[in-house]
Amino acid sequence: MEPSHEHEPYQIIEYGGTAEIEEKKSRFIAHVASASTEEEALAFIEGRKKQFWDARHNCYAYLLGEQGQIMRFSDDGEPTGTAGRPILEVLTGSGMRNLVVVVTRYFGGTILGTGGLVRAYTKAAQAGIAASGAKWMRYGYGLTIVTDYNGIGKIQYLMGQRGISTEEADYAEQVTVRIMVPCEEKDAVIKEITEATAGRAQITVAEPGYYKEE
Repeated sequence: MEPSHEHEPYQIIEYGGTAEIEEKKSRFIAHVASASTEEEALAFIEGRKKQFWDARHNCYAYLLGEQGQIMRFSDDGEPTGTAGRPILEVLTGSGMRNLVVVVTRYFGGTILGTGGLVRAYTKAAQAGIAASGAKWMRYGYGLTIVTDYNGIGKIQYLMGQRGISTEEADYAEQVTVRIMVPCEEKDAVIKEITEATAGRAQITVAEPGYYKEE
């Protein structure tokens, strides 16, 4: 069965970033991290609260799961809807999953008002994500290919043309390689490998799932 629209590609954080903005002398410092579980997200939030214990607010949001099905946020004392939700909206709009953002505010003495707070927390979260590195997660199939040494060169050439990297390879009497291919390319790749090796390559297709694009 081919995957549905539910299996759209998404991005994950490869390395977290930090960014700081200033609004009317209030400092907003964003920290971004990868988190695959709520425990990881909460531990990161707790760490930032300890690091910035003297700040007025440490607001956060996190978005977890392949479909972004787990989401939480906190205004941490800011007026309702002015901090945590704007941060979360940046996350949901980014196309990313499995990440947590904490925006720390040091009060500068000037009241920003609800609109000003929403803009500042949004801008800080966006800057934090922009300072982070991301990788695409794509939904596809693992193919295990067993071929002879003549066939492997042809297969590697084909994969190079498609920008598909080899996950692992075992060079014995025959060569066994494992590749990941996007769903929409699976049938074409199998056809190309079969034709290039005159049907001599043995191809096993694994169950579909998400994989990190290299």
